[in-house]
Amino acid sequence: MSRPRIYVTRRIPEPGLDLLRQAAEVDMNPGDAPLPRAELLARVADCEGVLGLLTERIDAEFFDAAPRLRGYANYAVGFDNIDVPEATRRRIPVSNTPDVLTDATAECAWALLFAVARRVVEGDGVMRSGAWSGWGPLQFLGAGVTGKTLGIVGAGRIGSAMALMSRGFRMPVVYTTGSGRPSEVLDRELGAELVSFDELLRRSDFISVHAPLNEGTRHLFDAEAFARMKPSAILVNTGRGPVIDEAALVDALRERRIAGAGLDVYEREPAMAPGLGKLDNAVVLPHVGSGTRESRTDMATLAARNLLAMLDGKRPETCLNPELYA
Repeated sequence: MSRPRIYVTRRIPEPGLDLLRQAAEVDMNPGDAPLPRAELLARVADCEGVLGLLTERIDAEFFDAAPRLRGYANYAVGFDNIDVPEATRRRIPVSNTPDVLTDATAECAWALLFAVARRVVEGDGVMRSGAWSGWGPLQFLGAGVTGKTLGIVGAGRIGSAMALMSRGFRMPVVYTTGSGRPSEVLDRELGAELVSFDELLRRSDFISVHAPLNEGTRHLFDAEAFARMKPSAILVNTGRGPVIDEAALVDALRERRIAGAGLDVYEREPAMAPGLGKLDNAVVLPHVGSGTRESRTDMATLAARNLLAMLDGKRPETCLNPELYA
């Protein structure tokens, strides 16, 4: 019996590739950049399984180009790049990689929060330039964190993990959820409050964005939202870039209508909005929220297990259209 053909759209950690190679013929884009669309479609033409990234658009055109496809595994927790209803219509199972990157991404959000609050990047730049002339009482004054109010927009897995990490800083926590239902864990462990988005904007000293991208959250943070935040507030986004209107954010930061922002994701990746990279009250990272060796390896092995299960006719561990297996 011939082995199924799998295409991997970018190189992933070897343990994931090793799993795939044990059961299938594996072809892979060896580079670390997305393939041009036409080349990607040509590569998947005779494949039964594809393991891909958020940078690929998985839609009707993709499925038409891969008539033998029996499963698609997303190497990410987000899946707004996948037309899940279209996949379901064609009876093609699709999956993502939740849970295994939760702590790593929450830790990255904290790294950004502290970097902005304590002006870490600015201070590092002065030291490296040799321009520092010695300690002074008014140099690089930042924002304290302990006891300040933390607002979590989207208290799912990652948002809840970040909130729980606040315990050591004795921070009151307010939060929103996509369902509008309270989080039993946050209420019990932190005495956190489920509030409206408007109230969260008004009360929070730090706001961390973890909401998924959908039509209800696109540009959730716009000029109007920034106007309702405290002038001393700091915004952190490790969720999905288009949740923030990036041009409006640049204006709010430049005009000091909010104090600062720390971003790991962007509205039009890999580009940033014009002017964002020149602001001293913004810290910008290249989408490294899940970027620990442990997390990226676990993502690779979970995606590989999911894809192999699909090709074996079994329900994958983290299926996005489980109704196919009902």
